[in-house]
Amino acid sequence: MNQKEFNEVIVRQTDHCKSMLVVKGAEYAPRAVAHFKKAAVVMNTTPKAALMGMLSKHLISVSDMCMGEQQYSKEQWDEKITDSINYFLILRAIVEEELNEED
Repeated sequence: MNQKEFNEVIVRQTDHCKSMLVVKGAEYAPRAVAHFKKAAVVMNTTPKAALMGMLSKHLISVSDMCMGEQQYSKEQWDEKITDSINYFLILRAIVEEELNEED
């Protein structure tokens, strides 16, 4: 893969993540942050820790896909990779919100 192809992969992936979180943000992102806050209450922990617990499932799935012999479709890879990236982006939003509350 050359630099141009690499850059195209990154742009496509970040555009897809952005589409899921920003374009659909009116329905997805606010609830996503709220869901981690609610999960934190149920789990008696912080929203960040609740998110990490849920993200662990996605990371284990990606790890299994990478380490196993089974072949996966582009759609399966897209779903797992996008979900994982989006969890980190939601974590970023939670951290940002917490830092703003401290100020």
